[in-house]
Amino acid sequence: MVKFLSMAPPPYYSKRRRRVLVVDDDPATSDWMREVLDAEGYESRCALVGTRGHEIYRQWGPDVVVVNLSLPDVDGVELVRRLKDTDEWPEVIALGSPGTVSRAVEAAQAGAFYFLEKPLTRDGLVDVLENAFGRMRERAEHQQLKEQVRGQYSFANVVGQSKSMKELFELIESVAASEANILIQGENGTGKELIANAIHHHSDRVRGPFIKINCAAIPHDLIESELFGYRKGSFTGAVADKVGLFEMAEGGSLLLDEIGEMPAALQTKLLRVLQQREYRPIGSDRTVRVDFRLVCSTNTDLEQALREGRVREDLYFRINTITLRVPPLRERTEDIPLICNHFLAKFNQRYDRAVRSISPAAYHILIRNRWSGNVRELENAMERAVLVCKTGEITPDDLPETLRDGTAREEFSVPPGCTLAELERLAIVQTLQRTNWNKQEAAQLLGLYRPTLYSKMRKHRIVDERAQMRLEGPPRVRQRPAPATR
Repeated sequence: MVKFLSMAPPPYYSKRRRRVLVVDDDPATSDWMREVLDAEGYESRCALVGTRGHEIYRQWGPDVVVVNLSLPDVDGVELVRRLKDTDEWPEVIALGSPGTVSRAVEAAQAGAFYFLEKPLTRDGLVDVLENAFGRMRERAEHQQLKEQVRGQYSFANVVGQSKSMKELFELIESVAASEANILIQGENGTGKELIANAIHHHSDRVRGPFIKINCAAIPHDLIESELFGYRKGSFTGAVADKVGLFEMAEGGSLLLDEIGEMPAALQTKLLRVLQQREYRPIGSDRTVRVDFRLVCSTNTDLEQALREGRVREDLYFRINTITLRVPPLRERTEDIPLICNHFLAKFNQRYDRAVRSISPAAYHILIRNRWSGNVRELENAMERAVLVCKTGEITPDDLPETLRDGTAREEFSVPPGCTLAELERLAIVQTLQRTNWNKQEAAQLLGLYRPTLYSKMRKHRIVDERAQMRLEGPPRVRQRPAPATR
């Protein structure tokens, strides 16, 4: 079994105020900076010597450190190096006098991300601090996606312990580092974009850009200009040159979401780009060579689109070197408790709530819902439940009314004129459907041992709908079996 390690969130994401440490031997400068930091909402501390600054750094854990390179007890560049050796996460801003270019270069080599010249201005200091925190946020987000989550049940924010999800995680890990084109198939809300993120951030192109475009969200007559770019004056409204997404994805990855919605004429041009790795922007005589890894996703049946002529055959075989199928939530109901706990922790942190658990009655409703909107719908339901919960435990009343109503309407119906054998078959089928074909749960509800349930399913020729859909597509209509001979 593949295991993935879950990385703890970096310091930037804690709920405390953002912390700034100032190390400067000039009391007037330190006091002025503290006033500015307090007014901007930062939590700040000051040290007049380097050794004290290092001590505060280790004990207090600041997010950003402002260090004067001219200190009475230690060399400022050496202090920057010590700070980064102690903890590499905080950003360091170096201070120095005008004209000390060599010192600025040394500080950068030691780990400082910016050099500020004295005298300081309020706007200059605030802008650099915001850049520092923005840089921290980007690094943290990048690290969270790049690190392989080895907790037993998750991979790059995709949660699951079912067999189908573990197989998907293994396949992602196997193909991510390759240059093969990837096609991700799955219904809306299953997490296709998260899978695409995982592929990019576990690939050798992780240092490059990851450009995304939704082919269904952009008018057909604009997609070409978005992908290829254009020259100024090439058509009405082209008032300036525009760089295309192909060129922007240079050295990285390009995600074409809802590839099945791409116009037929543009499919031909995309195929040419994939084959020749070069193109010309609209209205330009300049040839642009491109190097990107293509990832496509769709919620439609591309094979059906192929048969209907909506997708070119040569393009289809070009983009699906590797196909990843993300199963809908109704096919992996065993993952629902795990996903619910994941969202419970997420929204407790986001909204500063203290909801501890989910009641068995609420779980009963969550597990039996069909989740047509998949994980996205479940996420919305859990967000609402966390916000409205008043007892520390989510109950059915905290869930959306549509879920509660759907469960209330769930009744066993008997058509008139049923024989005893037909009634038994009907009871088994409806129970399996109510449990999303979870046979262990269905056997418990019917009061049967699981082997007995399997035996009755064979007797009545009941086929697992999920397994049939995976093998053959949508299940065929079956004739009603003849009544058993009495």
